Amino acid sequence: MSRLTLHTLDSAPADSRPFVEKAIANNGYLPNLIGVLANAPQALETYLTVSGINARTSLTLDEREVVQLTAANIHGCDFCTAGHSAIALKKANLAPEVVRALQTNAPTGVAKLDAVQRFATAVIARRGAVDDADLQAFIDAGYNQQQALEVVLGISLATLCNFANSLAGTPVNPQLQPYLPGAV
Repeated sequence: MSRLTLHTLDSAPADSRPFVEKAIANNGYLPNLIGVLANAPQALETYLTVSGINARTSLTLDEREVVQLTAANIHGCDFCTAGHSAIALKKANLAPEVVRALQTNAPTGVAKLDAVQRFATAVIARRGAVDDADLQAFIDAGYNQQQALEVVLGISLATLCNFANSLAGTPVNPQLQPYLPGAV
């Protein structure tokens, strides 16, 4: 049970309703994260705006999902772990064993994805103040300075969602439960 109001389209504040409608149209259901963020129209708008910006980075979808799953795992957000596992499997076409590894912050066996995961982990653990060796390892894996900052962007998006879900105690939608750790 959510500690914050879990809005529906009908109960959402007027300023949140256009965003709620868009989420329903995009997903076929209302993700509970959106229902929670609807309590603060600006937070919901920020989430959707930053999501769109994050999608335009030079990181691939699978790399962006590595960032999201790494942050969700570190921050202990089951909702985001399930949601991003679904995206990783259905849209990024990552193998189930790769997604299972990402759900536990274990190596995936895919060199580039592991480099993103290690770098995202270091950024979160050190609040951006990564060691020179961490940054160089990311660069040596074929990434660049722009992409290092794009990892930070992805982490900022994840942090908004992970922390909002933790604050609210957001329940995982039935549509996402098959993607929880242990179910994939």
